[in-house]
Amino acid sequence: MGYVLDFGWLKDAVFLIANGATMTLFLIAVSAVAGIVLSILGAAARRSRHAVLRQLIGGYVELVRNTPFLVQLFFIFFGLPSLGIRLDPVVAAILAMTLNMTAYTTEIVGAGLDAVHKGQREAALALGLKPRQVFVKIVLPQALKVIYPALTSQIVIMMLESAVVSQIAVRELTYEADMLQARTFRAFETYFVITLVYLGMSIGLRRLLVAGGNRFLPGGVR
Repeated sequence: MGYVLDFGWLKDAVFLIANGATMTLFLIAVSAVAGIVLSILGAAARRSRHAVLRQLIGGYVELVRNTPFLVQLFFIFFGLPSLGIRLDPVVAAILAMTLNMTAYTTEIVGAGLDAVHKGQREAALALGLKPRQVFVKIVLPQALKVIYPALTSQIVIMMLESAVVSQIAVRELTYEADMLQARTFRAFETYFVITLVYLGMSIGLRRLLVAGGNRFLPGGVR
């Protein structure tokens, strides 16, 4: 006999799927905000006069970008307890996602900072602005506008990669999908529905970020 599709279980699973999606959005909201703030500081530090600071940030970026996210997550959740540091699964997931996000967006933000013409910094300093004011009011807004599409894509990618945190029992969308398919034995239907949910979340998040960029960045985004 051929396989017969059955979505009868779905009406009883909507609440669990919604809870999982909510947790996924919570994880990416916290880690994206924290990661972007830290990446701005990191990108600025990599362009400072302090060689040791530049090397430390550069080493961190290379370490994170050249190791699997799953290994980073397991190191934080399973490795740190050996040193007496035990973290709640959600806290461990947020920490791992934030550290990963920071490494990638540090490079993205750095590219945006480099794209701002040095003459604008010099002109602002000549007008009497302090270096910190120049960075916050002149350089950073222009840099964010240049890199915003790449930043948006990185946030969406990180949201999709958050599926990995189901491996440490964080009850996000993929975790709930695993539980549902184990309970219903309808793996095809379960992961088909979850794929559509992820697709909808990705499209919605991207549109939300673009709308936010158009509202808050000078001149909007492309």
